[in-house]
Amino acid sequence: MGTTTDDTPAPVPAERLQRFIARILQAVDLPPADAASVAELMTRADLIGADGHGVFRLPQYARRIRNKGINVRPNIRLVSEKAAMALVDGDNGMGHLVMRFAAETAMKKAKGAGVAWVGVRASNHAGPASLYASMPLAQDMIGLYLAVGNANHLPPWGGIDMLLSTNPLAVAVPTQDEPPIVLDMATTVAAYGKVKTKAQRGETMPEGWMIDRQGKPLTDPKRADEGFLVPIGGYKGYGLALIIGLLAGTLNGAAMARETVDFNKDEVTKTNTGQAVVAIDLAAFGPVDDFKRRVDDVARQMRGSARLPGVERIWLPGEQSHGKRQHRSKQGIPLPAPLRRQLDALATELKVEPLS
Repeated sequence: MGTTTDDTPAPVPAERLQRFIARILQAVDLPPADAASVAELMTRADLIGADGHGVFRLPQYARRIRNKGINVRPNIRLVSEKAAMALVDGDNGMGHLVMRFAAETAMKKAKGAGVAWVGVRASNHAGPASLYASMPLAQDMIGLYLAVGNANHLPPWGGIDMLLSTNPLAVAVPTQDEPPIVLDMATTVAAYGKVKTKAQRGETMPEGWMIDRQGKPLTDPKRADEGFLVPIGGYKGYGLALIIGLLAGTLNGAAMARETVDFNKDEVTKTNTGQAVVAIDLAAFGPVDDFKRRVDDVARQMRGSARLPGVERIWLPGEQSHGKRQHRSKQGIPLPAPLRRQLDALATELKVEPLS
C-alpha cells in the first residue's frame, strides 16, 4: 500500500485488507475460522462505505479482546425458540459471529414459518446494521435488524442524562434488476462512529450533529463528551430510539438505558449488547419474481420523480452504498493516513505483517 504526496494512502485491495484483519484477530487469539468470518464482515462494511464500522474498529476490538472484554471461545446458542422466534445467547462473543448465527437462524425458521424474529443478548458491537438486514436477500427474503448501541450518547427528549444510544434500524428489500433497497439509519442525525472518524481525521462536524448541555451547536468532535447527539425528527427520533432499545435490548434480557456499557471507554466489562434480526420469506406472500419486479417499478418511479431546482438525482436507500461497493471492489478501499498509521502500529505490536 503506497501513499501519495499529501500523505493520503492509496486504496487497499479488499482481499489484502481482509487477510490483514484476520491475521490481527488471530494474533489476539481468535480461532482462525472465526477470525476469517469476522474479517470478511468487517471488510464488507468498508466496501459499502460504512467507514466507521470496518477496519476502523480493529484496534478497539483487539484491545477489548486482549483485556478479556470479549470471549474468544463463546458458546453461541439458542436459549429459547418456537416456530417463528428464537432467543440467542452470544456468550459475550464477537458481535459479528453472534449476529451471523442469529441471521442464519432467522432465515432457516422463516423458510418454514414465513417469518421469524430472532432476539440476541450477551452480544457485542457487530458493525453496520445493513450487514445483517441484507443477509436474507440471498434467500429472497426481506431482512430487518435492530440493535442497542454500545454507548449512550442521547438523552430523552428535553433531558440531559445519557440514557439512550443511536439504536440503529436497517431494512433490506430484494429487487429484480435494481440494486436492493437497503435502509440503514441511526435514530440520531449522525451515528457516533462518524463522530469518531471525524475526530481521527482532524475534521469538524457539521452543525446539527451534536449540541452541548446548553443546547448550543457542538462541532469539535474532540469535545464530544461535552454534549450529545441530536435525534432525527426531534422527539420522534427519541421515541424511535426508545422503542428499538426495548425491542432489541429489554425484550432479550440485554442492556438498556443505565445498564448500557460504553465500549469506547470500558474495555473490560461485558457489554451484554442486545440485537434482533427478522427474516420475511417473500414466497409466503406470493410469486417472488412478481414482488421483485414491482419493487423495481417503485424504485424507478422514485428515481424518475420530478426534482426540485438544483437537485441532480434522487437516490434510493442503499444505492450509494451499492455504488461504493462496486467501486471499492475494483479500485480498493481508501484508508485515511491516521488510520493506516494506527493499523501499522498495531501490527508491529502484535508482530503481524503490516499493510504497508
